[in-house]
Amino acid sequence: MNKNDYTIRLERTEDHRAVEELIRESFWNVYHPGCSEHYVMHVLREDPAFVKELDFVMEQGGRIIGQNMFMRTVIEADDGRVIDVLTMGPICVANDLKRQGYGKKLLDYSLEKAEAMGFGAVLFEGNIGFYGKSGFAYSRSFGIRYHDLPEGADDSFFLCRELIPGYLKGITGVYQTPQGYYVPAEEVEEFDKSFPPKVKLRLPGQLDYQPEEA
Repeated sequence: MNKNDYTIRLERTEDHRAVEELIRESFWNVYHPGCSEHYVMHVLREDPAFVKELDFVMEQGGRIIGQNMFMRTVIEADDGRVIDVLTMGPICVANDLKRQGYGKKLLDYSLEKAEAMGFGAVLFEGNIGFYGKSGFAYSRSFGIRYHDLPEGADDSFFLCRELIPGYLKGITGVYQTPQGYYVPAEEVEEFDKSFPPKVKLRLPGQLDYQPEEA
């Protein structure tokens, strides 16, 4: 990757459809048959918790090849305090450019901008194998629990990075996913009809995958 062959900038209104198409292609059949992430992005842009100053696209030769965005949310601390934090995503890079370093460049740029705005920490769901390279650790190491997760359940998907060193020191509590991420399946289906048809597949590795009985 040539470090000078792309730009990262704020998303503009005229980018919305291209960004949604990019997200749809990136997430299709990854976590579930089909995907909802493109509709989530469509909805979150109008959410009061959406941080417009941290809504980025990565562009190359006039083509949008990546995107990332942030939402304000909170940790409900065990001592009664409410701690302001960020969550992140969807974040993605075009399928033909994955594993070439673009994702990390976009992620690191986004985090630098969030830090410059004074936000204290980012918590979200992701793979430590990738996000650990950009300073994320398991949220449990900060004393933060994922809402609605039963005690003893696997929480290795739940990651955290402090943007202000020590921001979460002495805090234990429960992270709350912004409600905007929860979109009705029927709305996703209706929104998806405006895109070219794609085949939904049930594949190994999906969150709810169960082999069909013979």
